[in-house]
Parts: sequence; structure tokens; C-alpha cells
Amino acid sequence: MSFGDLSASAQSTVIQSIVVEGNRRVEPETVRSYLSFSSGDNYDPAEVNQSLKTLFATGLFQDVRIRRQGSTIIVIVVENPIISQVAFEGNREIEDDALAAEVQLKPRAVYTRARVQADVQRILAVYRRQGLYAAQVEPKIINLDNNRIDVVFEITEGPTTKVRAINFIGNHAFSDSQLRFVITTTRTNWLSFLKSTNIYDPDRLNLDRELLRQFYLKNGYADVRIVSATADLDRDGKGFFITFTIEEGERYQFGYIDIESALPSLDVGALRGVILTRPGRRYNAEKVEKTVEALTIKVSEQGYAFGQVRPRFDRDPAAHTMNITYVIDEGPRVYIERINIVGNFRTEDKVIRRQFRLAEGDAYNRLLVEAARKRLRSLGFFKSVDIETEPGSAPDRVILAVNVVEQPTGELSFGAGYSTTEGVIGDVSITERNLMGKGQYVRLGFSGSLERAQVDFSFTEPNFLDRNMAAGFDLFHKEVDLRDVASFRQRDTGGNLRVGFPIADNTQLGLRYRLQREEIYDPTANASLAVKQAAEEGEVIVSSVGYTVAYDTRNLPQQPSSGVFASFSQDLAGVGGDVNYIRSVADARGYYPITNKVTLVGRVQGGVIEGWGDNDLRLTDLFFKGGETIRGFERAGYGPRDACQSPTTGLRVPNCRQDSLGGKLYWATTAEVRFPFPLLPDSLGMQGAVFVDAGSLWDPSQSALDAVSEEGSFMFDSDQVRLSTGFSIIWQSPLGPLRADIAEALLKADFDRTELFRFGASTNF
Repeated sequence: MSFGDLSASAQSTVIQSIVVEGNRRVEPETVRSYLSFSSGDNYDPAEVNQSLKTLFATGLFQDVRIRRQGSTIIVIVVENPIISQVAFEGNREIEDDALAAEVQLKPRAVYTRARVQADVQRILAVYRRQGLYAAQVEPKIINLDNNRIDVVFEITEGPTTKVRAINFIGNHAFSDSQLRFVITTTRTNWLSFLKSTNIYDPDRLNLDRELLRQFYLKNGYADVRIVSATADLDRDGKGFFITFTIEEGERYQFGYIDIESALPSLDVGALRGVILTRPGRRYNAEKVEKTVEALTIKVSEQGYAFGQVRPRFDRDPAAHTMNITYVIDEGPRVYIERINIVGNFRTEDKVIRRQFRLAEGDAYNRLLVEAARKRLRSLGFFKSVDIETEPGSAPDRVILAVNVVEQPTGELSFGAGYSTTEGVIGDVSITERNLMGKGQYVRLGFSGSLERAQVDFSFTEPNFLDRNMAAGFDLFHKEVDLRDVASFRQRDTGGNLRVGFPIADNTQLGLRYRLQREEIYDPTANASLAVKQAAEEGEVIVSSVGYTVAYDTRNLPQQPSSGVFASFSQDLAGVGGDVNYIRSVADARGYYPITNKVTLVGRVQGGVIEGWGDNDLRLTDLFFKGGETIRGFERAGYGPRDACQSPTTGLRVPNCRQDSLGGKLYWATTAEVRFPFPLLPDSLGMQGAVFVDAGSLWDPSQSALDAVSEEGSFMFDSDQVRLSTGFSIIWQSPLGPLRADIAEALLKADFDRTELFRFGASTNF
């Protein structure tokens, strides 16, 4: 790229003509239009140099030369070829269509080296998002006639680069294993080929950083900072080590809460009922945001459409309290002209719009828009959500531009485990959280063990009737082998109709109707006569209605260290069908952090069931309890049991087994202290626990009592307290949670059946 040796004296030469040579597709006048000089101008080397730069910048030419021949300027160009076809070779993990959508080179476009190198980087970025950081891309050119070429990207994908370890620095309040439940990235294990969350993705890492921040803000740490989230590739390039550095800060409680209004005639007293931030409670940024949203809506209902609510924080570092004043004033008089949604190729607009508490024509409120953005993120349908404001058709109008990037919402998962009660356990399920883009949830699952086989199907519409109400149905079929504990098999087939909705902060109400067919069959030869008679009844239809009220303030449902979960449920059978009963069950669990790493866990549960309408209870209606409520006892190890001996002589009843026959009433309680193992790093996710369990199960059905008496035996039954104590090893392993319990029954009835060791393991992947 040069032009002739032009002397300084040539600057006085007047250009008489400009000749273009070498052009095949580009018209000469097009080339001349890019020149900064024209015929009649004095020749100027600086203008020639500028023209060279301009011609190269067009991307039309791979080489340009300008030379002077007397008073004639000759522009010699070599045109860039035209692309005939763009192809990809060696790509197995990513389809051609996905790569073609990323690259900028297209058929019939002009080829340039800069563009092809930029496309190489785009392809590498796609592979990195899939965890293939060792991928290599080499562009090849195939020359054709008429200055046309084919561009072939030869791809060597290499091995997938996955996450080998996830570590946390600076976390004192929560263990590494607890924080791993918060984030979406997972560590690699030998079953990771069934999922993609163990593949390093920078976008997912940014999401995890935000999830950690929100988790700490929700649990009282108002000054938390996620200092960094780094991904370091190991020396052999096969895996990433993810490290989150956290500055937790101090834990705060809510101090005084007040409302300050600058709006005339606003009834402040009517607003206090929607405040969720209570003095003395632990600071929770989520409750602050919900309070701001609720106050904004209440202010607008009083006629102040442009009222805005702003929380003013006043920290007291010494007392570790956060005083909040909700300041209400009038915001700018701006209306929402339109809400534009971009990027939702699969998700329907209405699924996104229903997360807004605003509509076209409403007063614009920045806080309500931000609340909608967070709700959209929490759906799990989108990798990113951005909401920007654009000028509308008038100064007092704005357009909300909602830009979303969708992510896969379907999941194929497998589960495997082992327990001392059921042996090997396995399950497989197919889940779609955004069915056909309508935001609906559907799941088909298969599970089983050496004693159980089950298939179930669930469908949920999360916004039934366009309200904050989830409705759906379930279908199921289950077969259970209980011959080891009760000498029979059980088969259940049926379905549920259900609806659930919040009735207060942290409180949900669920309503349901269940219709199922139950059958006891295949009793063993030496089964209790009560079991044999139950099997002779054959199939029965159970039609029931019920409800559950649940209250949940746990900080982390998968591995809580603070909070409360409580539920109460009742079911009434006899709405049609063959069975009449009313069953009530209550359960309450509390978690109290003794220190940052030591947690006290308490649990109380109980239940009662009674028949009505002159109908006695069947065997399968009753409660059967064992080591799942009081460790140290076998499955169905305590409670009413056939004695299989004469009440008068004490002689053994022939061909009779001491089967567990269930009870109408039970209670159980647990006190447990969980603590990290000394000398072991938190990153291993191992905990120890010491516990005390107590409870009882008693009062068999009248039909069971009659059957036992008929066979010449009597019923072992006692409401005495059973008590056990022991210790546990809990491991949040890469394969899933593992737990081993060693327990000794301190108080038991003579007819109870005990066990020393209990183990359970399961994993989802």
C-alpha cells in the first residue's frame, strides 16, 4: 500500500482527471465519492493519505494504492471478495444454526479479515458459555470464481471446562455448604453430565453474586459486600475454581419505624397496617422493599397517583439497629405510555406483564418498576432482565423497555440414594417450569426402591384467574411393599385438585380435593388376622377435602440456621367414597443460632384421626411411626402391635406375626444441636449433631382390636413415652445430602423394635 514518490513541488499541480482501476463490482463514481479531493483541486499528499484511510475504512477493498501520473491521479483497488457460503466444521456440542446466528459474516456480504477475526472471537465466546474454554477456531478460505469465496470455520471443541470447586472467603455467619444452596452454580461430580449448572458461565457467576448479596440482606446484614467473584482456571485447563470473597459486616435489627408524609390530607394511620418491618425483628431488605411497594399502592388508593415512597435509613452501629422512616412525597407527573417487551421469543407477553403492578396509562413509579424487575428475575425463566425508560410522545410520557434474555427452563433429573429402611432408592423426573411459554409448571416423575414403585404427574398454573393464586392437579400411582413391617402390600391410584395462595406475610393457605383408590393385597401367610381381613375388603374409594396452613420464616429452607416453619392440616374423608374420617396433623420446627456455626433445632409434631358416621378406620388410614420420628426405632417400630399370644394362657398363637397395626394418635418431639466438625474446613460441608427424640403412638382401630381378639390374641398398646438419644454425621456431599444416625432407645415398650444405626442418602442431578 503506497503511492508514487511525490515531491513537495508537486503540490502546485492541478488535478485534471481521476482514473479508477481494478474495480469489478464497485462503480468508479462510488470510489471517487470516498476521496477527499476531486478534479480541479491542487494535488495535496495529506489529502491523498486521508483518502487512503477512508477507502480502507469502507471494508470494500483489501488493498488500495494511489499514484500520480502527471496531472492524472490513478486509484488502484483490489476488491474484497464476496462471501458465497459460511460453513462450520468440527462442531458437535453447538448446532450450525446457533453459530450462524452469532457470526456477522453472511452469504453475499463483503469479506474482510477484521470481520472474520471478530467472528472467531464470537464463536469462542459461545463455546465459553458452554464451558468449552479449550475450544479453538481456525477460519479457512476457499476461493471460487468471480471473486467469490466460501468461509469455513474449523472448530476443535476440546474438553468441557467445568467447575471443580466453589469456595467462600470471609463468611462467618453461614457455612460454605449453606451458601452453596443459595447460588445456582454447582460443583462437578461423576453424575454432572446430566446437568449444566456445573459448567462455568460468567453470566451465571454474576447472578450468583447478586443472589448472595440478596441472601445476606434478607438475613440482617445491611452492610454486606460481595467483594469479588473470581474464576481461576487450573493449570491443566480442565476446571475452574470459583471463589467468592465476602465482607459480611454487622447484623442489624429493625429499630424505630415511622412514616413521614409531605402530602396534604393523606391518612397516615391507614398506612401503618401494611408495614412489614417491625421494631426488634431482624433486618430484612426484602421486607423493606415489600413495605415500600405496599405503601405506594395504598397512597395511590387515597388519590395520590404520583405519590412515591422512599425509605430513609438511620443506622445505629453501636446498638446494631436500623431505624427506618418511610418518606412519602409527590413524584414527577409522568405517565407510562407503553411497555415494550423485547427478547421473549418463547415466553408470552402476559407472563411478563403480570409481574408488573403497573400498566399503560398509570403513573410512573421507579420503585414499582424495580420491584417488577426483581419478580421477573425470580421466575427463573430469564438469564437477565433489564428495564429502561425511553422518552414518550410527550414530555410527561415514558416508555418502559423490558429487555429479557431467556434461558432453558426444562430439566431432566435423576436421583439415587440408599437408606437402611428402603435400600437402594432411585428416581427420574422431567420438569418444565415455563410450559409453552405460559409460565406453567409441569412434572412427570418416576421413583422407586426395593420396596416402593411410584409414578406421578403434576401441573400447576401459578397465576390462576390472573390472581396471586396457584392452582393445579396431580395424578399418581403407588405400590408399596410393607411385608417387613405389616405383612401386606398396598396399591394407591388417584389424583388431587389443589389451590394455594398467601393469606398473610410468610403464610400460605392450601386447599385440596383428593380422590383415590386404595387396596391392601398379598398378605403373608402368617400375617395378623387384622391384616388378612383388611386385604379381604378389596379396593375402596377415598374421597376427601382438606386444607393446610403453613408459616415459614426460615432463612434457607434447604439448610436453615434460623427461623420457624409451622403447619396445620386437616382432611375430611367421606365426600362420597367408601371411607369416613377426619384427620388433623400439626408440625412445628424452630431453628436458633447459638453461635454463627452452632444451631439449635427443635421440632414438635402430632396427629389424630377419627372415623365418623358409624364407619371404623381402616388399617391404611392409621398412623405408622418409627425411626423417621424417633431415631433408634425401626420403621413402624413403635405403636400398637399384634401380640400373637393368648391373653389368658400366654401361649403363642400359631401362624401369627407380630405386625404393626397403626394408631389413631401420635406425638413426637426433637431437640438437636448441630455443629461443625473441629479441624475440618467448612468447604467439606460436614456437620455433627447430638439429639434427643421423644414421642408415642397409640390407640388402634376397633376393627383391628376385634380381629386380634378373634384370632385368640390381644393387642400390645401403650401411650408411654419413647425416648432416644444419639449423635449424627451430616454431610452435604457433592452427590447430595448424606446422614448417618446412631441412636440408643432409653425408654421403650417391651414390644417395640429398635435399631442402633440409620443411614440415608439421596441426590438430585
